[in-house]
Formats: sequence, C-alpha cells, structure tokens
Amino acid sequence: MGFLSGNKVLEEVTSPINGKIRVVKSLGLGTYIQVEAITQSGGIVREIWKGTIREVSKFKENVNDCLILGLGGGTVVAEIKKRWPKARMVGVDSDPEMIELGQKYLGLSGVETKVVDAEEYSIQTYNEGDRYDLILIDIYLGRVYPPQFERDDFLIRIRGLLAKGGVAIFNRLYYDEKRSEAMKFASKLETVFPKVKYFHPEANIMFICSS
Repeated sequence: MGFLSGNKVLEEVTSPINGKIRVVKSLGLGTYIQVEAITQSGGIVREIWKGTIREVSKFKENVNDCLILGLGGGTVVAEIKKRWPKARMVGVDSDPEMIELGQKYLGLSGVETKVVDAEEYSIQTYNEGDRYDLILIDIYLGRVYPPQFERDDFLIRIRGLLAKGGVAIFNRLYYDEKRSEAMKFASKLETVFPKVKYFHPEANIMFICSS
C-alpha cells in the first residue's frame, strides 16, 4: 500500500506485547514505527524528543549516565548522543521486536539494551545502587499508559534513582481525553518531585522533573 499516498509499509510484525507493529516510510516524515496507528519511534517522535532534549540542555550541562525506560525503536538515543556524546546509556524495553526494528530501520546503536519489564529493571538498578543524571520514561502500549507506572512507589523510586542535580522526563500523550489523564498525573508528580516543568512538543506533554 501507500505509493499514491507517499507512504510505504516496509515491514509488519505481530508482537505478543504490542500487537501489530508497522514500519512505515513516508516522503515527509522518513521512516517510523507505529503501534495502533500511533507513531512510537521515528517520524514525528524524532521532532518531539529533539525539542525536549534541547529544552533540557538549557539547564543540564552534563549527562554521564542516562536511563531510558521504554526504549522502543530508540529515537531519543541519537538526540542524547548529539547533546551529550560521552553519556553512557541504558535502554529498557519489554518488547524485543521494537528494539530489533529500531536497529534494523532507525539506526539504533550506542546504547546498552535490556529486554525486561521497566518496573522490574527500575527495582533492580535501584537496589544495585545505580544513579542517573537523566532518566526518560516513555512507556506506552499503543495508546495506553500502563497504570503501574503511575503508582507512588514507582515515582518515588525514579526520584531515588536520580543523581544529584538529575532530571527525569515523563512523556505523556496530550489530546482529547488524554489531556485530563496527563494533568491528573502531573498533580501526582508534583507531590513527589520538588520541581516539575511542563513542556509541550506537538501532541504530547513532557513533565521535566528534578529533585
């Protein structure tokens, strides 16, 4: 499909975790990965993360250690490399299909990948005493933000994983009914983190949290 519309499906796989995943090439947006018609990696997501990382770099000069929960196809990795080329990155995703497609089509590399549940890994790395200058939380299954990543114990653990002066960024969809869901989540974040900044790229909202 797609030659008339300017889009071409490069590959389609079915994952037990994300369901149907499509890799699409577009004349205007390049190559991107979709789940439930929502772009998860590449395409417009590249611009969303580019703007967000640029915003964070205004006040975050150095990043040595970065944790990405919800790596997907790894769009944000390239932006982090540009801003902080010496940063060590750990990318976590429970779906190996997403990581493999990112490596195959989006040039995902330069990150230590962990195929494991994000909550499980957050507990493991916290107990091992790891701390991070930058933590990105971008955990969606299609259009759904799993509720376990809104719980107080998870949010408090993320705060505890931050090094001194560290920053955690939570990515949320922000359209129609997703707006009220995101703002309810923001209220919870403000009870856990001393500082929460709202940043609006495209149809998303980023909560930039610092301790």
